[in-house]
Amino acid sequence: MNAVLILKLAALTHLGLIAAGLLMPGVVGLRTHLASVPPFVRSLFWVYYSFIGLSLVSFGLGTFLLAEDLASGTRLARAVCGFLMVFWTVRLVAAHFIFDLRPYLTDPWRRIGLHLANLVFAALPVVYGWVAFVR
Repeated sequence: MNAVLILKLAALTHLGLIAAGLLMPGVVGLRTHLASVPPFVRSLFWVYYSFIGLSLVSFGLGTFLLAEDLASGTRLARAVCGFLMVFWTVRLVAAHFIFDLRPYLTDPWRRIGLHLANLVFAALPVVYGWVAFVR
């Protein structure tokens, strides 16, 4: 298998996650929910939300632009891929055991979107784990 191509395809999935993340505040009425919390907590949430977005952009761009380096098998490349495997594994666990999205799955498109996001959350640890530890 061509690890560079697989990494570049995985990198592109980050775009879909970023798009979903940008749509999420409107879908769940986030501003309305956050209006009732203290200003510090509201600001803290938006900072964390922004950092998560920045992380996704960085993971996607880094993987796409440095796919050959990540596939090189160096210790640093394996460590970065190992970190990304752990990150996406934890995110997958959170998706299934922490978040209850049922109240927001009000139409078929939202359910399809959730299934696609979960597919990405399941695929990314496999890709990064394969590059880090198997190949």
